[in-house]
Amino acid sequence: MMRILTCALMLLGLAACETAKGAGRDISKAGNAISGAAQDVQNSF
Repeated sequence: MMRILTCALMLLGLAACETAKGAGRDISKAGNAISGAAQDVQNSF
């Protein structure tokens, strides 16, 4: 029983890491898009 619980916790931990990594990539892409748009506006002045 303890082995099953340990394996389940390990799988949940790995899934959480992948989710956080994906969220970090998405936030980074959004930040790059905002920076690019701000640079375009600044260049248009």
